[in-house]
Order: sequence, then structure tokens, then C-alpha cells
Amino acid sequence: MKRLRTRVAIVGAGPGGLLLSHLLQRHGVDSIVLERRSREHVERRVRAGLLEGGTVDFLREAGLADRLDREGLVHEGFVFRFGSRAHRMPFTELTGRTVHMYGQQELVKDLIRARAEAGARLWFDVPDVELRGLETDTPTVRCTVAGEPVEIACDFVAGCDGFHGVSRRSVPSGALSTYERAYPYAWLGVLAQAPPAAEELIYAVHSRGFALYSMRSPAVSRLYLQVEAGERVENWPDERIWKELHTRLDIDGAPELTEGPILEKSCVALRGFVTEPMSHGRLFLAGDAAHIVPPTAAKGLNLAVADVKVLAAAFREFYAHGDRAALDGYTADCLPGVWQALEFSDWMSGLLHRPPEGRVFDGRLQDARLEAVVNSPAARTFAENYVGLARERTPARGGRP
Repeated sequence: MKRLRTRVAIVGAGPGGLLLSHLLQRHGVDSIVLERRSREHVERRVRAGLLEGGTVDFLREAGLADRLDREGLVHEGFVFRFGSRAHRMPFTELTGRTVHMYGQQELVKDLIRARAEAGARLWFDVPDVELRGLETDTPTVRCTVAGEPVEIACDFVAGCDGFHGVSRRSVPSGALSTYERAYPYAWLGVLAQAPPAAEELIYAVHSRGFALYSMRSPAVSRLYLQVEAGERVENWPDERIWKELHTRLDIDGAPELTEGPILEKSCVALRGFVTEPMSHGRLFLAGDAAHIVPPTAAKGLNLAVADVKVLAAAFREFYAHGDRAALDGYTADCLPGVWQALEFSDWMSGLLHRPPEGRVFDGRLQDARLEAVVNSPAARTFAENYVGLARERTPARGGRP
């Protein structure tokens, strides 16, 4: 068995794991990144696309935003459509902040390229990661790399491998508390080779259900439909998808959707999930390994960056000064922002998703809430949460590149 040594073993080459490795190297801290999927799969995996202004600023400070600044789509507002009317939410006017539309897979490509150019130990196709000794001062990671058994001795393990990853499952039963909510609907998401027909996102509330119109580039649109929980993609041929999108999104006086070949489709269950604490022994969880938020407010990727920002700074303090205080405070630093994002995402999910058929009272309440958001001072509070400004003001959000 080949034996290796590193300071931080990072499980998962999504945005969180890759960004953490990059930041650690800037602090002079060695790491190894292990990913169970292939590089091609990770670079093509379509996920979130909305980056808050604070996230973009941090990526710039870390030297990772060159292509983002060239190709990312800057947005200063979005549109609510309900009651056959359009209502623009000018969040930049209300908060001074913008957001960027930039596909998560594009950010992952940028991060992988940066790690490769830096000569990082970044290994793909490693499906058998096993974590050992997490409660000791000398944890190890066993796996197979290019057909060869490997044991990696390390000081710490960073679990950035998502909700279904091995990291959280390696913690003994009962050591973590989990809080979870399952929602009674799902999202059917499609990626289409179709130029966007609008310059800003459209959140549409219709009697048949919620629909979201977004984009990934000037040539590619990303669209979602509210469907029943447990719905199967096979029940949605392309023709049915476009017909339903037109029904929910089109209104008089606005450009109709531009149709095009559907490149990818998937159904995603909506859930809220939080693990507490976000660490166990020498293991630290970040991003979806520690928490899941409904995608309605597009907070998942931004929360992963926020976690890694705090964690990288804590590792810097430990290796520079031998001080564990920031590592010990990692959960306390991250969870207030996580719960705030979850609360806003939960509230926004209720605001936008149509209740089950027949619940007329709930539908009328939803109409009243929508009117209040767009026609009252509540718009500023909504906008501050949407762009991430409210979460940035929560206590104990620290770290620098």
C-alpha cells in the first residue's frame, strides 16, 4: 500500500472542496483532493447558477474570477409574474448589490484549471474513500488511486462531498443532530439550447404551479417547473415541457419563450436539511455535506463558499499560530447564516409554489403575500435576503482569501 502525508485531506471536488484547496495553498497549507466521479462528469454536472455579490467579490480576491467577470451575466433585478401581470424587483436599486448568473459547472472548470496549474494533488475516479481515526490526532484516508491502494495520513479531513457523500456517513451514529424538512413538490429542471428571451430571471406563479426562467449564457436557457414530489422525468417529453412552460410563463405584452433542443432534464426533490455540529473530531463538513436548502432562493452554492471561507481562515490560524479557537468555533460561525438562508428559502418556497389543488384559501393568501412583497416596504427586506446582504450581516462571518 502506498503511504502519503498531507495536512488536510479534502473529500469532494465540487466548488467547496476545490475552493478550500486553493485557499489553503495560498496560506501555505498542503492538501489532497479526492473525487469519486470523473473529471468530465464533475465539469459537466449542471447545478446552481446564481452567485451573490459577496461570493463574486470573494472569488475575485482569491484570483479566481477572470472568466467569471468576462462571461458571467450581471443582473440588477428579476421579474415576478402572477395574476397575468409582471412586477420587476429592482434589487440593485434597493440594496446596491448585483448578482451574477454563471453556471456552477463553469466555476468548477475554473477551479480545476487553477488547481492543475498550481500542481495540486487532485485525483478523480476515487470511489472507495474510507475515513479512519477521525476522533484521534492522526486520521487517515484509505482509497484506491489509479488502481493502487493508498493510505493518506493527515491532520484534518474536510468533507465537501455533498449530501450523499461518505464524510457525514463516517461519523458515529448519535454524534450529530440533524434537522430536516421534505417539501410536497419537486422541480423538473431542463437545460435548453435556446437564447434567453428575457434579460432577467422570471419567477412565475400560476394556478398550475410555479415556473422559473433563468439562463446560463447568451445561448443557453435554464428552466424549471413545479411538479409533484416523486415525479419521473420519463413522464415529461420535450413537447409537454415546452407546452407547460408557455402556459405558466407567457403573459400578454411580453416576449414568448424561445424554444430549442433540450440538452438535459432532471427532477429534484426539495428538502431542507441541517447537521449540527458541522464537525466531529478532526472532520469538518462544508456545503451540502452539512446542509441543504431548497433551491428556490439559489443559496446552496453561496453557502458552500461561505463555509469554506470560514474553514480556510480557521486552518490558517491553526497552522500559523497553533490556535484551535477558530476551528472549534467553526459551527458557531457558520450556522447562523445557514439557518437564515434556510428560513428565507423556506419562506420563498411557500411564496412561490402553488398549494395543492382545492386549497383555495391558501391560494388567496399566497396572492396577498405576493402583492405585499412587490407593493410595500417589504421589498427592501426581500431584496437584502435575495442578494445575500442580510446573511452577511449575521455575527461571526469571517475569513479572507
